[in-house]
Amino acid sequence: MSKASRDAILRKLRVGASREGDEAQARKAIEARLKGHPRGTVPARGKLDAKKLLDLFVAQAEAVDATVARVAAPGDVPAAVADYLRGENLPPALRMAPDPKLDACAWDTAPMLDISYGKARAEEQVSVTGAFAGIAETGTLMLASGPESPTTLNFLPDTHIVVLRADEMVGAYEDAWDRLRATGRMPRAVNFVSGPSRSGDIEQTLHLGAHGPRRLHVILVEGNG
Repeated sequence: MSKASRDAILRKLRVGASREGDEAQARKAIEARLKGHPRGTVPARGKLDAKKLLDLFVAQAEAVDATVARVAAPGDVPAAVADYLRGENLPPALRMAPDPKLDACAWDTAPMLDISYGKARAEEQVSVTGAFAGIAETGTLMLASGPESPTTLNFLPDTHIVVLRADEMVGAYEDAWDRLRATGRMPRAVNFVSGPSRSGDIEQTLHLGAHGPRRLHVILVEGNG
């Protein structure tokens, strides 16, 4: 073997060893960050008491063209859904997430509603889901995918109705991520939704429903009774 060939092999070995060291350091840094999950800056408007957070969420959600109905208890949800559908002249047919939290709503008190469960299908016009969290600082919904919350329900139907409980409200995005980490599992997908789908790509004119629902209606349940 020539000296030049030997030197070339040794150079490659040194580079490889150096890369392995770099990768090990990078892996340690990533693991430390995931374990420590440092918090970003939280705006002052996200640091309010529980009642003011609900009011802020409603104001922020309505500012981006969502609609919000506030009800006292889960048992009031079916009537609120029926009232909304009637007001929008929509059929009383719902595709609902198989979410145990939604079972607390007395759906049998609204027999006029035609409810089916599961992933969204092409023919569905209205979906009903829960939310993992409401983020008051921007009026945003945090939607985590899972067997009880199919992601298709968030985007395929033209109208998306979300049942959000007061105890699911947080002030800021950092609080929502902390809440998710506390569950001990990360879903396959996390979606943040602020108002109906929209686009201004066509002639700079705002169009609702461009990439998802054209209506987003939140039913905010303020109590547990």
